[in-house]
Amino acid sequence: MTTARLAPRTALFLPASNPRAIEKARGLDADMIILDLEDAVKPDVKDAARAAAVIAAGEGFGDRFCVIRVNGIDAAEHGADVAAVAGSASDFVVLPKVERAEDAARVTKACGKPLLAMIETAQGVLAASDIAAVPGVSGLIAGVNDLRVSLGIPAGAGREGLSLSLQTVVLAARASEVWALDGVFNALDDAEGLAAECRHGRALGFDGKSLIHPGQIAVAARAFGPSEAELADARALIAAASGGAERFRDRMIETMHVEQARALIARSTQG
Repeated sequence: MTTARLAPRTALFLPASNPRAIEKARGLDADMIILDLEDAVKPDVKDAARAAAVIAAGEGFGDRFCVIRVNGIDAAEHGADVAAVAGSASDFVVLPKVERAEDAARVTKACGKPLLAMIETAQGVLAASDIAAVPGVSGLIAGVNDLRVSLGIPAGAGREGLSLSLQTVVLAARASEVWALDGVFNALDDAEGLAAECRHGRALGFDGKSLIHPGQIAVAARAFGPSEAELADARALIAAASGGAERFRDRMIETMHVEQARALIARSTQG
């Protein structure tokens, strides 16, 4: 089960080896800061990045979630990463390329932290339901770049080939009542494309989006937060509801819709 706090709309990855990026992140509006020890860090600075991540987690990021992504279970650095996270002040640990529920369980137990499991391979997608159900797993993150390679999707192709995998990640997360975060958008200067992909992710049911650049935060936060029109409709629905099935404006509503409206309003207070 996930933490009682609202799911992050925006989760920013940044290299733990970059002190300037870490300092800048303290003033950003991202809901979650993920200090990366894996792909974003060169092999020769892995040890230094690990130490920097522990220090940064100790200093904190205000009311934002602080998270450390460790290297994968087959990496030489994995054991040292997990031990460091266990002794850190991070709120969560991110495990990349999770393909088996037992691996998620082992890392969660070793770290003593709630885990966000990255689903990045065909095997991971097929095991997503079991992974999400592991005690201590608080969410799934779709790792779309690696997933494209795993599925054999050509470079430059759209998200059509990912649709089943993305929906499977959401389905697995919802079945276990944990968070579901959409994958990154690689084009740094395409705000319109990012907004479109965020709208698609929200339509699939994702709670938020993982990001790779501070310039993407505002766009994603708007897309995954309710609009004024949605809020107005939600407030009116709650006010009009009297219990049971009834007509509201042009549609039928019942208790589940009232609960959904209240959740939407709660989402608007985030950040």
